[in-house]
Formats: sequence, structure tokens, C-alpha cells
Amino acid sequence: MSSSSFDSSLFIRDKRRRYRPASAEQIIEAARLVVDQRMQRGMSFVDPSAACGFFRDKLAGLEREVFAAVFLDTRHRLIDYAELFYGTIDGAEVHPRVVVREALMNNSAAVIAAHNHPSGNPEPSAADRAVTVQLKQALALVDVRLLDHIVVAGHQTVSLAARGWV
Repeated sequence: MSSSSFDSSLFIRDKRRRYRPASAEQIIEAARLVVDQRMQRGMSFVDPSAACGFFRDKLAGLEREVFAAVFLDTRHRLIDYAELFYGTIDGAEVHPRVVVREALMNNSAAVIAAHNHPSGNPEPSAADRAVTVQLKQALALVDVRLLDHIVVAGHQTVSLAARGWV
């Protein structure tokens, strides 16, 4: 195989300027960079599957829980993405006041929250459902809608809104 016929994004150059296969972590980091490049202000989050795919690309494969959110305008277009809380392998403490503050700072009309389950089990826990209720109530006080809370586990996603829990 000639050097021009392979996908060099799956290979990295070592100190001797030779190519070797990239590690899984390097590939995941490269994928996150691609997602960041694709994520432009104004990107639409009207389609729930787009939100699930976006968060899956951002959060899948992380070794600890990360709670993130996208802040949207009145037409559900992206204003900003933020990773707000970092936890351990099985939990992250979420403070609704921080999410509300970020929503106000971004002049958001709506928010979609998400977090990952490093365990690989996408089923929302009782704590996930409780924080969803708290976020919805806190955001509603400042006229910001919580559209969804998505749980990412590997390549699987679960939308709490699709289950009627938002």
C-alpha cells in the first residue's frame, strides 16, 4: 500500500518521522476536535437525533462523568456548548444554579443537558431524573426551557424527553 492511499488521520508520526497506528485515545481526541470544528454558532438542534448524535460524539468514551449543556436561541440554534461539571466514574454533582447562570450569560431561550455514563449502561438513574426535574424548575424561573436531558453510554443514547420525563 502506498503512503498516499491510507487515511493518515488514523496514524501518527513518531520521533523518527515514521507513521504508526494511532491509539484509541488519540483517535477519540481527534474525533472530538472534528466535532468542535463542525460545531458552529447557529447549528440547529431542532431534530432530537441531531442532539443525541452531537452529545454522543462529545461525551462517549470519557473515563469519568461529564455533565454538559448546549445553550440555544429561540429557534433552537446553538449559542454555546459547555462542559459544566466533572465527576468520578459513577457520578457528578450538578448544581442547577450554575446551569441557570450559564443560560443567562448566553442569553439562552432553551437548554439541552447531557451527561455520560462511563459504565456503559445508558439507563437514566433516579438521580438523573431528579436533577432533570430540578433543572427544569430552576430554568423555568428565568423563562428558559429545558428541552431534553440526554444520557450517553458508549454509542448508545437515551433521551429523557423521549420518555416523557422532561
